[in-house]
Amino acid sequence: MKIFVRTLILIVVTAVAGTSVFVIWNIENRVPSLSYNDFIVALDHGEVVKVELHKEHILYTDIFRRQYISFSPNISELIPTLLEKNVVITGEPQGHLPWRDIFLFAFPVIIILIAWYSLLSQRQSEDDSENFAREKAVNFKQGGKVVTFRDVAGISEAKDELLEIIDFLQKPKKFSRLGAIIPKGILFQGPPGTGKTLLALAVAGEAGVPFYSISGSDFVEMFVGVGASRVRDLFKEAKKNSPCIIFIDEIDAVGGHRGSGAASSGQDERSQTLNALLVEMDGFSSDETVIILAATNRPDILDPALLRPGRFDRQINILPPDVTGRLKILEVHGRKIQLADNVDFRDIARSTPGFTGAELASLVNEAAIVAGRKRKKSVNLQDFEAAKDRILMGVERKNMVISPKDRETMATHEAGHAILAQFLPDADPIHKITIIPRGKALGHTLQLPQADRHAFSKEYLLCRIVILMGGRAAEEICLNQQTTGAEDDFYQAVKIASKMVCRWGMNPKIGTVSYTKMAEGFLDGEDSQSIFSEDTARTIDREVKKIIDNCYAKAKNILIDEKEYLESLSEMLLINETFDREEMEIVYDCSLKKRNKQQEKESMATTTDHVE
Repeated sequence: MKIFVRTLILIVVTAVAGTSVFVIWNIENRVPSLSYNDFIVALDHGEVVKVELHKEHILYTDIFRRQYISFSPNISELIPTLLEKNVVITGEPQGHLPWRDIFLFAFPVIIILIAWYSLLSQRQSEDDSENFAREKAVNFKQGGKVVTFRDVAGISEAKDELLEIIDFLQKPKKFSRLGAIIPKGILFQGPPGTGKTLLALAVAGEAGVPFYSISGSDFVEMFVGVGASRVRDLFKEAKKNSPCIIFIDEIDAVGGHRGSGAASSGQDERSQTLNALLVEMDGFSSDETVIILAATNRPDILDPALLRPGRFDRQINILPPDVTGRLKILEVHGRKIQLADNVDFRDIARSTPGFTGAELASLVNEAAIVAGRKRKKSVNLQDFEAAKDRILMGVERKNMVISPKDRETMATHEAGHAILAQFLPDADPIHKITIIPRGKALGHTLQLPQADRHAFSKEYLLCRIVILMGGRAAEEICLNQQTTGAEDDFYQAVKIASKMVCRWGMNPKIGTVSYTKMAEGFLDGEDSQSIFSEDTARTIDREVKKIIDNCYAKAKNILIDEKEYLESLSEMLLINETFDREEMEIVYDCSLKKRNKQQEKESMATTTDHVE
């Protein structure tokens, strides 16, 4: 109604303004009118230069270039006189249209049409904005392929937690007759790739109810007020189709902590959107069966009002699967490809600790791609190994040109890491060692634990630091040089040693205290450091340096004792470029036999000297 009134007012004002301009312009530019007698007098005096003949009047120009219009009773009798006076005679062209008059008449109409079109476009833009919100917010997952719990594996605890939600959606009276109120909201939190979104789709598929899906970033756009409008629109549609599920992915984009005091326009818009979400979550009546699922990997930044009971009552942690979960996930994705007889998912599950569901899906897909590239009829174990190396170490840089000196340095460096991992009792076993450049690294020594680790002992962490120091120690022992290849090794070693001293209480000088706080989110963030004195900071620096120095000395001593093995492994790496654990053991056995023979010769030579 307001738009109609504004449109009507604008049309009236534009019409009046256009008509006024037309009248004023016509008055200002109107040709003066004279009587026919005055025209004859001017013609007799030779003052008429040009005459334009029309049907009912004539337009003439005098010697001063002034134009006048006059009525002519008989134009045919006037022509001989005009010819006698040498007056230039012109006439109105056939079919001539008065363009000037047409333009002046059409000008107000054009202005009105432009104004009308502008208002219609504005209205259409507003309608499109509302439709856009509705189309993005409401997404029925009906028809086509339906995701169920059969497609979800490795997170059995979360599935069990959600079974009663599905039961409530299908049989709400089972709970309501006892006075029970089902939780309104369930928050999935965990690292990226663990299956949060897939689990929400499976809940909707199992319950067989409408599923409304929207991302947290879709709420907030450049227009102020759009986010809150979309929230209201989403919940309005959901209430009409209850029982149903609303799923908000990456809710931290809109549900972050609200700032205090004056806020910028962007923060204020996010706050309005969050307020609208909180109000809508509180506005459900008892007969509206609407379940809200949300997913995030940053629960630490969510607003506390969003997590209180009555909104997101339950918070389910979805973490990377254990070996049993990885096996089930591999079996789910393995159903989609043609497998060879030598593929045992149990071995692959044991060799992929820490892999998320998304990474395992990528592993199966990459293995199928590798097999397809080689035109194989099925995917075998070697294809899975190649796919695992690609995911863990990156793509091979086959065209990278490396000088012989650098290749020798790389081989010695990686051999140092591998030998220490082989000899230290608490270290993870070697999986593969290579000097083929992959990703950012020029070489790589890959260790895979035999089982999932949930806690790390002090001995294991010290072994890890010793292994990291092995690259630089091997370079100094065999090549008597120091290179930049150990940069990342030093960074990782200092990081572990700092956590041992500042967080895990593994240093006798500092004691069983923690000076850092682990990042609360599931993304790899920096630890927050608590306040301590300068003396404590200096003590921490000395203790970290002491751990690094002791581990470096231990690494160097072990490699000096195994120098022959180190040189042999480096030489073999230059030839074969890649070794696994079994091949390393063969090289070690050969080196050990060579050493024993050398010791026997020395012993025999010593015995001969004594006899003589």
